[in-house]
Amino acid sequence: MEKQAAYYATGKRKSSIARTWLTPGNGAIIVNNLPVEEYFPLETTRLELVQPLKLTNTAGNYDIKATVQGGGPVGQAAAIRHGITRALISANPDYRSTLKKAGFVKRDPRVKERKKYGQRSARARFQFSKR
Repeated sequence: MEKQAAYYATGKRKSSIARTWLTPGNGAIIVNNLPVEEYFPLETTRLELVQPLKLTNTAGNYDIKATVQGGGPVGQAAAIRHGITRALISANPDYRSTLKKAGFVKRDPRVKERKKYGQRSARARFQFSKR
């Protein structure tokens, strides 16, 4: 029996880190040992993480197993999407130009700005009173 190749990649977004494995299969997606519908109840987050598969027309060709930690559901979904993108590129380097054009290859660098001392939040000041 021939062993099927599994492609591994790490994806990141905000404070979420996702480890993703792509194996040839029928399109099942498992996130933290749960089906994707159970782990991400919102349709928008599920749609976000399958974008690279739809773009490369490989939606039913790979089974995806992902373990993700840190952050919230939106950041986790984006981290899984980044991991899937990297794994697809390692599976077939021809996908890189298509995925790069869509903006999936680069890690999204936007993170929450830290709160500064003497201020209410990162940029908002306390209300100034003249009298």
